[in-house]
This record gives sequence, C-alpha cells and structure tokens, in this order.
Amino acid sequence: MVWVFQQGHLAGLFATEGLGYVNLTVPVLVAAIAFGLSVDYEVFLLSRIRERWLAGVPADRAVAEGIQRTGRIITSAALLLVVVFAGFITGGFVPIKGIGLGLVLAVAIDATVVRMLLVPATMTLLNRYNWWAPAPLRKLHGRIEVSEEREPALVG
Repeated sequence: MVWVFQQGHLAGLFATEGLGYVNLTVPVLVAAIAFGLSVDYEVFLLSRIRERWLAGVPADRAVAEGIQRTGRIITSAALLLVVVFAGFITGGFVPIKGIGLGLVLAVAIDATVVRMLLVPATMTLLNRYNWWAPAPLRKLHGRIEVSEEREPALVG
C-alpha cells in the first residue's frame, strides 16, 4: 500500500497518484478485517485436520487429508473475496482503494502462503505436539466436554 499510495508506483493503474502518506485508518481496517477472515480459514482447516487425527490417522497424513478436504473451499472463498475487494479498488475515494488493495493482497497471501504452505509444513514437523495442551487446560476441556462427537445434554 505504501509502494502504491504513498510512493506512487503503479498509481496510474489504480487511477490515483502518490499522496506522500497512507491514511491511518487503512492499515488498521485492513489488519482487522484480514484477521477476521483468516481465523475463519484457520478454524475450518484445523477442524478437518484434527478430525482426521482423532480418527487415528497419522499426523502427516491427517494434515494432507485435511488440506485435501478444505483446499477447494478455501481457494474458492479466497478467490471470491479477492474479486469483491478488488471492486473496492475501482472506488473513487483513495482510502477505500487502499483498503481494497490491502485486503486483496492479505487474502491472497493468507490463503496461499500461510494456509496452504506454512501451516501444513509446521503441523507436519510438529507431528503429535500440534495437539499438546497444559494439564489444567486439558482438565478444563475434559470437564466441559467440548466435542463434536457427543450430543449436548438437554436442559430442563
């Protein structure tokens, strides 16, 4: 964003000019929105990986199968978001263009580099330590019985 909107590189492509600054709200909004979107991808991906791991599949294969099950959906969702945020770039207000460009880059990098390369590589290296938790947290988790496999008890 600095390269385009502050320094003016490729500014003509975005129908703007180098302003010499980046609006302060742009990085904050891009970071907040990108974080919210990346959490959705992460929960979805990790749920499928953990599901396979709990089924007794070895960690490296669980990671591969989790990615196979979520890869198309994450890629499709990311592509859809990139198209929507690219529409912001066509707006007339420079901060909106900055938010659009920032989110296009953030979603593209998050969905490809982070979710499909760094997370699986790290999880494969960590193996069974991916699911380690401190004893008090394990006890709390067991006490509240957070699980997809059990039906919730009816109250009343």
